[in-house]
Amino acid sequence: MEENKKLQVIPLGGALEIGKNMTAFRVDDQILVVDAGLMFPEEEMLGVDIVIPDITYLEENADKVLAVVLTHGHEDHIGALPYLLRRIDVPIYGTPLTLGFVQNKLIEHKLIDYARLNTVQCGSVVELGDFTVEWVRVSHSIPDASCLIIETPVGTVVHTADFKFDQSPIDGNLIDMSRLARAGDQGVELLLCDTTNVEKPGFTPSESVVGETFERIFATATGRIIVAAFASNIHRIQQIFNVASKYGRAVAVIGRSMENNSRIAEELGYLEIPPGTRLTNDEISKAGRDETVIITTGSQGEPLSALSRMAMDEHKRIKIEDGDTVIISATPIPGNEDLVMRTINRLFKQGATVLYEPETMVHASGHGNQEDIRMMINLLKPQYMIPVHGEERHYHKFVELVTSQGYDAECIFYMNIGDVLEISDDKAEVVDSVAAGMVMVDGLGVGDVEDLVLRDRRHLAQDGFIIAVIGLNPAEKQVVSGPDMFSRGFVEAERAEQILEGAKERIAQVLQEYADDDALGEFDDIKAACRKAVGKYVYEHTHCRPMVVPVIMEA
Repeated sequence: MEENKKLQVIPLGGALEIGKNMTAFRVDDQILVVDAGLMFPEEEMLGVDIVIPDITYLEENADKVLAVVLTHGHEDHIGALPYLLRRIDVPIYGTPLTLGFVQNKLIEHKLIDYARLNTVQCGSVVELGDFTVEWVRVSHSIPDASCLIIETPVGTVVHTADFKFDQSPIDGNLIDMSRLARAGDQGVELLLCDTTNVEKPGFTPSESVVGETFERIFATATGRIIVAAFASNIHRIQQIFNVASKYGRAVAVIGRSMENNSRIAEELGYLEIPPGTRLTNDEISKAGRDETVIITTGSQGEPLSALSRMAMDEHKRIKIEDGDTVIISATPIPGNEDLVMRTINRLFKQGATVLYEPETMVHASGHGNQEDIRMMINLLKPQYMIPVHGEERHYHKFVELVTSQGYDAECIFYMNIGDVLEISDDKAEVVDSVAAGMVMVDGLGVGDVEDLVLRDRRHLAQDGFIIAVIGLNPAEKQVVSGPDMFSRGFVEAERAEQILEGAKERIAQVLQEYADDDALGEFDDIKAACRKAVGKYVYEHTHCRPMVVPVIMEA
């Protein structure tokens, strides 16, 4: 540890939340960024496509940012990169599959010609200013996942990213426990630890357990088998191909993200398709139902996904029939439970047998349970800890777990997004906060959707709207036309017509009052008065509060 040096740790995403993972590490005028992820919108974020971290702090210090180093290729760790690279020119470091997914994303955003991508391997060590970063292999639900050992002038930091201790991984690549143990023996100043499954006892089951379940299902299934999984879970896709080949079935891959990720993984050598097992989309209709398997997107019940369209009998190639088996090989992300159950119900209605968690062991998490977390802490023996990749309850469960191992609760830091933890040679404390939070992306608009916009969208969704169009001649102080009234999403048509007739009378009264007061030319005042009068009248008669939009045209 160098004297008078201080390390600042600033979570810009991923602390007290699950998603949009991004952490900045700063020593003097040098900043290293770990991951740049997105999260999917919550239910009340109407019309929002994705949510990314607020990178104002990085923009204000763009000349100090050394690099972005990536732990693995999941969207909640790489999904915000296109938006970051539009604002900051910075090199990116990641393992081959991670950068394969990043490259595909940057091509879609037309940024690939400007990106500085640097490939590393698990075990690689890269010096970036005062930071030395080492990628250490861990087990997760995607190949090439790494935790990071970061040497700083103040001491060693370990960022676990997403991990579990899988003793029988599909690709044979075990977590590098010996390297983690050496780091612990040498001394770890700070550990940032994945807490997603801290509420679950024991160890997380191995991915190979899912393969055993597939074996039992494929051995007895008589119709077509359809498996919905995360598009990035290459190990799961590999197991499906292997079992399908064993039972003489050909496999088709459906869904844009599933097709892209499978192609990239195969090109890079992370996915091996057994000979004679590949089935093109055009060949699906010609193959026997008992000879085919379909791997598809839609495990989260996404309305536009391939599986959802199948469940609605709207898919142009795939029609669910009696005797088909559908496997939902994932657990719902919090907030998606209703969508997933709706899809499952529709699949049953179509005649399929649907297998899903927790009734059948068709999914294994990529995150460590309590005993995985205990093992990580025992290996590293950190002085300080920050729980990440978890919400409020995960933080408190993590504190319970760690203190049960003899650690003092004061060594575990409660970090909000934007908090600045400063570590020096004799102490660690939260000393400041920086601009941070969430930026909502709606189509091409980045940050255009704010709380006021969401409030209006919720208002429209709940009670609809009424538009009043009025033509005024301010010079003559006369109403030239209208008011013409329109409504949508308010009440049924006949009832709405009655209400709008009464609302017209209220508007007429307002216009007469303004004409009498010789103030008919003050359009903003007239709009406000009309909005208030119509809103009051409608509530009196319906107890609804639709959005009222007066439109005044000068004639």
